[in-house]
Amino acid sequence: MAAFPFSAIVGQNEMKRALLIAAVEPRIGGVMVFGDRGTGKSTAARALAALLPPMKVVAGCRFNCDPAGIKCSHGGNGKIDEVSVPFVDLPLGATEDRVTGSLDIERALVAGEKAFEPGLLARANRGFLYIDEINLLEDHLVDLLLDAAASGENVVERESLSVRHDARFVLIGSGNPEEGELRPQLLDRFGLSVEVRTPQDVQQRIEIMRRCDAAERDAKAFSAKWKRKDRQVLHQIAAGRTLLAQLSVPEATLADAAMLCMAVGADGLRGELTLIRAARALAALEGETAVGRSHLRAVAPMALRHRLRRGVLDETGPTVRIERAMAELWD
Repeated sequence: MAAFPFSAIVGQNEMKRALLIAAVEPRIGGVMVFGDRGTGKSTAARALAALLPPMKVVAGCRFNCDPAGIKCSHGGNGKIDEVSVPFVDLPLGATEDRVTGSLDIERALVAGEKAFEPGLLARANRGFLYIDEINLLEDHLVDLLLDAAASGENVVERESLSVRHDARFVLIGSGNPEEGELRPQLLDRFGLSVEVRTPQDVQQRIEIMRRCDAAERDAKAFSAKWKRKDRQVLHQIAAGRTLLAQLSVPEATLADAAMLCMAVGADGLRGELTLIRAARALAALEGETAVGRSHLRAVAPMALRHRLRRGVLDETGPTVRIERAMAELWD
């Protein structure tokens, strides 16, 4: 079944913005999407992956090695092939061996050779790794995934195997808060956190039904209708990636970011780093030549809301606290 066009998704602007920022700046460290069921969380992630153009890989390589990078040492035949950008679903029941890779038992028994059987991290290299209901995944697996996403590398040391391979992917997790939350220590390591809610506008809900019905009736015609707008989004991502390397952050914007994080009481320095990276990526997406306060305003809730301690006497949510702090500092 064809992926739903990214530009055809109704509403959920913060979620779409976070995914675009992650596509431009993978160092963000992943996107956590918490919200109601049936609000388009997985649809948006799949749509973004399907939107991106095919990528060049070393033919025969099971690790999606880039032919423009270091020479492939994983059995590629040296030729160049084109494949769709990987979008890998991580099932809740996945074991650590399936995620990281393990000894190829069949080759060990039949040929007496020690060989590595790549896992889901190898399949997701240079693509997307999506985890639905991440709050139900075992903590040690979440920790492992976040380590790989941050380092861009998967290291396996077991059963007399020692393997190291690239694992550069955009990590996207989604979940329903009613079914449990991630531990704060794990949640803090996600770059961006997005809250999605069921739309309360009648016209918006009608438009969602209309577009979903059209896609189900004739997916090919529906995709063709949105092809031009999807192409514009793709051009925006490509231009943003090019511009990102040229953008520097002014001292005043760095000071704004530090003061905001201090004002809301964000623990550690991940808040500042993510806030600046996200603001720079947004500026690149918008074709700006400088990163300013307006970009910080736009990304601050998604970069900081999951890093705030819950105040015993303050019943307001983290988003309200961030917006209140920005108003006090900058208005």
